[in-house]
Amino acid sequence: MISIILHYLFDYFTLVSTSVTVLLLYYFSTSTYDKWQKAKVPHMKPVPLFGNLVKSLLGLENQAVAFDRIYKQFPDKKICGFYQMRTPYLMIRDPELINSMLIKDFAYFTDHGFYLDPSINLMSNSLFFMNGQRWKIMRQKLSPGFTSGKLKLMYDQVKACSKELLIYLNKKSNMTDEIEIHDLLGKYATDVIGTCAFGLKLGSMTDEDSEFRKNGRQLFKTTYRQLIVVMLGMISPKIPNMLQIQQFLPEVIEFFNLTFKEVITYRESNDVKRNDVAQTLMQARKELVLNNDSSPEEKFTEMDIIANAILLFIAGAEPVSDTLAFCFYELALNKPIQDKLRQHIFETREKHGGEFNHNYLADLHYADMVLLETMRKHSGVIVLFREATKAYQVPDQSLVIEKGQKIIIPIYSFHQDPKYYPNPDVFDPERFSPEEKSKRPNGTELFFGDGPRFCIGKRLAELELKLGLSEIISNFELLPCSKTENPIQILAKGMAVKPKNGIWLTLKPINTS
Repeated sequence: MISIILHYLFDYFTLVSTSVTVLLLYYFSTSTYDKWQKAKVPHMKPVPLFGNLVKSLLGLENQAVAFDRIYKQFPDKKICGFYQMRTPYLMIRDPELINSMLIKDFAYFTDHGFYLDPSINLMSNSLFFMNGQRWKIMRQKLSPGFTSGKLKLMYDQVKACSKELLIYLNKKSNMTDEIEIHDLLGKYATDVIGTCAFGLKLGSMTDEDSEFRKNGRQLFKTTYRQLIVVMLGMISPKIPNMLQIQQFLPEVIEFFNLTFKEVITYRESNDVKRNDVAQTLMQARKELVLNNDSSPEEKFTEMDIIANAILLFIAGAEPVSDTLAFCFYELALNKPIQDKLRQHIFETREKHGGEFNHNYLADLHYADMVLLETMRKHSGVIVLFREATKAYQVPDQSLVIEKGQKIIIPIYSFHQDPKYYPNPDVFDPERFSPEEKSKRPNGTELFFGDGPRFCIGKRLAELELKLGLSEIISNFELLPCSKTENPIQILAKGMAVKPKNGIWLTLKPINTS
């Protein structure tokens, strides 16, 4: 009799404790989901714990598709709400408001809103993750490395890399009619940023076992490890810190850490000075770490410099190769545009003495249009992140954006919106003629961001893109091959638009004699 009673009580306790645990987890996962209803902000109904981005968080759908679905849900609204896991986000859909937030009212939205533990995540010391005064000081120290004057001095380094790309493609095109260009352009971009940011001649084109290239690809590869770390951080930023885990593989970060330290040691020991980004980083190290006379209120370390060297590699390599690969893909499918671009390149080069020099690049207006249309159709950046650093009264609305509120600016969705870009699936560089650009409101062309936090490497990226484009189009006719996808399939995992199966084309040499 006693055993029956004990068994009953045990089963009852188990049932009650399980029910309480489930209820507590449900409450925890949904406790923030009333925010937009109370604020009377139009929003999508969230799924417990996962919010409105279930597929993308599980690596089943590209984030561009996920955010675009939210964007399209509220076509007549300037602002809408959604939930990323438990975190309430505001999506800003109005170009005029976006322009104000990024530029005129930047003081209210200075930070990206990511908080990583520096003792665990080295990249928390980089410009992208830095906030407040630390970001401002570091940005001021690194900006001189990207002026037009400094880039003129780096021109020969970038040009040498584009020549190596041309030599490699000449050999490759004689061997096969089917070339996967995305990876090849990744090697080109790796060589450029390797020489400009790290001061190293890498030769990735010919060195298939390049450690720099291998580790670089690991940085860009979206893994389930990264997805899990991101999800845990969205549930609570404290979880990854407590578990002592970081998004990037520690051995990859350590490789770049040691590499840049070797660059510093070699240059200091041999009194080597070059006109490149590496020299700018070393100057920042001298002023902020070794002396720190200019900003005694903020303490900087060697890791701050190393993290920004890695960030510049990340920002300068993969986005450039993605853009060039998609550009060549579109040119192969749109022969009249390719022919017009080639004629433009030939005429502009002849105008400037037959050389791909700085004045030539500055005069390459139709190429600018082609590249901008590529970035519009195949956005390298899907969204911009911001966080309100102080309360902000939305103009002409009752809504007050609270301090600490997370914000998304949906770049990809603007670039695909027929309201601003009619027939968005059509590749049409004429959208970026001066006449057409003047018809669109500010805030609809955010290829490199805008305002004080615009991409610091914009000019260097443009130099890489135009030189690479000029060399290839001048020497090859781009054609589809049997492996060319149309439409092209996009990788589901990740925060960038990338080809799932590479980009395959035929490159037919042009007889320019």
